[in-house]
Formats: sequence, C-alpha cells, structure tokens
Amino acid sequence: MSRQVVSSNGVPIPFTDELFAPMPDSTPLAGDAAALRRRFAEDGVVLLRGFLDRRAVLDLRAAYLSAFPDGLLAPGSTPEEGIFSGRSPGGLPAHGVRGHPAHAFVRDPRFTAFADQPALTGLAAALLGGPVERLPRGILRHFHAGTLAASRAHTDHAYMTRGSDRVLTMWIPVGDCPVETGGLVYLEGSHRETAERFARARLARDRAHDPRPISHDLRATALAVGRRWLWHDYEAGDVTVHGPHLVHASLDTVTDAMRVSVDLRFILRGEKADNRWMKEWAGDDGA
Repeated sequence: MSRQVVSSNGVPIPFTDELFAPMPDSTPLAGDAAALRRRFAEDGVVLLRGFLDRRAVLDLRAAYLSAFPDGLLAPGSTPEEGIFSGRSPGGLPAHGVRGHPAHAFVRDPRFTAFADQPALTGLAAALLGGPVERLPRGILRHFHAGTLAASRAHTDHAYMTRGSDRVLTMWIPVGDCPVETGGLVYLEGSHRETAERFARARLARDRAHDPRPISHDLRATALAVGRRWLWHDYEAGDVTVHGPHLVHASLDTVTDAMRVSVDLRFILRGEKADNRWMKEWAGDDGA
C-alpha cells in the first residue's frame, strides 16, 4: 500500500505532512516517572517502544487466534503470524459477543495475567502519581483486511462520563502493527481543545444517533481544529498510554496480517469509576 493515502472506516485521508506527523517517542523517559508525567500532561499520550516482552505479546496473539475455527487463517499461516485467509469462518456471532472467541478470551486467566502484569500497573501508577486499579472492562479488538471498519475519532471521556476523569488508557498492539495494519492515531494536542471546536467535524459523521464519536472522517476532524494525526509503526511490545480527553482513532487494516489489540484502563485508587467499566467487556454491552 502506498502511504500517499490511507483510510479509516473506508474514508480516504491523504498521508501528508499537513495531516500526519510521527508520534514523539517517550521511551527514553521510561525510568524517570516525573519526566514521564510531564510528557504525558503536555502531549496527552506517551509511546514506549519495547516496553513489554515481545515473546509474551506474540504468545498472547497466538493463543487468541488459535481459538478460532478452521478457515480464518491462510493456509500455512501460524496463529502467531495471523495471516487472514480472506474469509471469516461461518457460524460465529458478532465480535466480542458471547460465543465469539474474543468474549471468552478476555475472561481467560492468560488474558488476566497479561493485563495485571506489574510492568503495566507500575506504569499506570507512575503516570497517575499514586496507587491504581485496573478497570475490569478490558477490550480485545480484532480487524482484518476488507472490513473497512475502524475506531472513529473520539475521546474516551465521552464513553466514561459517570466517573472520575483521572483515568488513563493503555493501547497495546498484540503483534506488529504498522500504519497499514490499522494502528491507533492521536490528534496532536487535542486534549487542550474545547468540544465546540469539533463542531465542523461532527457535521461529517456516520452515526448521527450516537453523540459520542466525533466523526468517521479523520481528514474533516483534523482540518476542523488544524491539528495533525500522530502515527507510529508499532511493533509487538510497544505500549501507548493516553488520557481521557485526547482525540484518537484508528486506520483501516489493509495488510494480510490481522490487527489484534488490547485496551486497558486504570484509575487512581479511591477515585469513582464509571460503573459501566466495572464488569468484563462484551461486544454488545453498550458501554
């Protein structure tokens, strides 16, 4: 795929310097909690390359994709490689709904052990400045080429309005995830914008019934506030952490390799959490 143009939810967006910029790398700050907090407050997001053990991340990918019936993986592909066959197995319910492998997987002890590993809890505590708790609603997302489905431009706060905003999200690619595989992109400095500034972008959206997403059109969203989308060619082991008011979205998956990722939320202990996030995720839970 040429990076002259990428897309999100099937809507093209030119991959130009006007609309995209490389995400700043916060990896050198990983051992300095105060410096990492300052970067997080300034940018609304930190990228830590190789923060997790690559083998552990790839093992999680293999375990999840092994749970699918025959037909999802291309002939000769291992679950770790996760090469899409071009067709989804029949008979499965919608992603994340009871009976789908993702629904069972986020309830599996392997997923819980991965989500609760000390490295992630410690990172959350460093960024929030105190002891933290992980919200039980950990999400596993899975996209493959041809679906033209991606996360719309949104803030997490729009989905977590019944609790404290002293909460953060960790996005973990479960496998290598370059731009073409549909990684997360962040709207530079958007945590400092008012909601009213995005009014123009909201005119171009495909979910008029749902006020939470800003737009499925990332070009319109960027131009509405004159800000760029921050991107990175993620590798297994990378972690990004973002705050609740930073606008973010994802790009379409167009590679043979499928995109699998995990979203985890942490809150400062003692803060009120949105009760919709206090139970395990299901694809049809409406939260």
